[in-house]
Amino acid sequence: MKYPTIDQSLFTLNRKNFTKQLKNNSLAIFNSSDEFPRSGDQSFVFKQNPDLFYLSGIDQEQTILLLYPDCPNPLYREVLFLRQTNDYIKVWEGYKYTKEQAKAASGIESIYWLEDFDNILHSIVNYAAHIYLNTNENDRYAHEVPYRDIRFIEKMRAKYPLHHYERSAPIMRSLRAVKSDVEVELTKKACAITRDAFIRVLKFTKPGVKEYEIEAEIIHEFIRQGGTGHAYTPIIASGHNANILHYNDNNQECKSGDVILFDFGAEYANYNADMSRSIPVNGHFTQRQKDVYNAVLQVMKQSVKLIGEGVLWNTYHEHVGKIMTEQLVNLGLISLEDVKKQNPAYPAYKKYFMHGTSHHLGIDVHDFAGRYTPFAIGNILTVEPGIYIPEEGLGIRLENNILITANGNVDLMADIPLEAEEIEEIMNS
Repeated sequence: MKYPTIDQSLFTLNRKNFTKQLKNNSLAIFNSSDEFPRSGDQSFVFKQNPDLFYLSGIDQEQTILLLYPDCPNPLYREVLFLRQTNDYIKVWEGYKYTKEQAKAASGIESIYWLEDFDNILHSIVNYAAHIYLNTNENDRYAHEVPYRDIRFIEKMRAKYPLHHYERSAPIMRSLRAVKSDVEVELTKKACAITRDAFIRVLKFTKPGVKEYEIEAEIIHEFIRQGGTGHAYTPIIASGHNANILHYNDNNQECKSGDVILFDFGAEYANYNADMSRSIPVNGHFTQRQKDVYNAVLQVMKQSVKLIGEGVLWNTYHEHVGKIMTEQLVNLGLISLEDVKKQNPAYPAYKKYFMHGTSHHLGIDVHDFAGRYTPFAIGNILTVEPGIYIPEEGLGIRLENNILITANGNVDLMADIPLEAEEIEEIMNS
């Protein structure tokens, strides 16, 4: 791995918290992610199933985790199944976990090769009353491809039709949203790498560079510091491109007088940063650009203050909408008459700020959490307001990552340049 070994106590505690919520005499199974074909003889870079990683710390394909805390055979209460290496794999693919390494990484004592899974499962499954299986229940996702978890469910139901099947996802949703101290530190590391990449970009950007040249500077810094790579496909959107919310082409020339909207973050040890910034190509904002920039900045700062333990998602977004409305009126983009006549289902501010302000952050960039669950201590949330003005060829978005604590909010990106004057100063230094 590119990152140092994570203390196994994190994963041991995660498993303990998970199994405490199982019904009596229950067995739970988690599968690694699929390896997806990229072309005729290649696969995409492997990305571990976040739930399996959360519970085991194992970052390798073809892995299965079995948890059965009430198993009559103590040997099988926690079992990890791994792909067994051989001389061919050693030559062509390199490193794979040994049983000893997997034990050290996960804290699980019973490690077997994958070929033993069916026999071991069959020897204990009929003593269990309930079987917990996992699927991707992130409400931002709807599957059309029958991925590994879906195929496994079909196989289990066919083989063991009379068991009571349960969903692991509701338990994982409640657990993963609240970050431990170790998870916070890993996220801080991802944020620190992101900070250094941004400062590198500030010093690199000038009129005439291509968006993809900036992207190259970012990934250089990520990899140089031991990051896995991009947390998500980066957005390097100059000028009019900034009004395309998920612009990923990154192939245009950056022109003097335009603003570049960045949305990128480093992934480190499977944990993610998520940052947005907007900078002037030539190092100087025009007055109009700065006015819009500062309007977004004010919304951001006030939004951070609204986040806290017990706050409801919808209530928070309604308050942010009111703050944004005031800023848009001040900028002359909407009028008080527009606000008075607005459709409550689609407020006037949505014309220039059409996306949500925050999402949970963790092993997934849009991390698994309850949309209707109040914010809690230990949540890490993005705060990312934006104003997009197609008729002016201008889009501004600013985004930091905020940790909720018992003593107030902590900005994990507080050391990343944010004020317009600071950005100009670095670009012109």
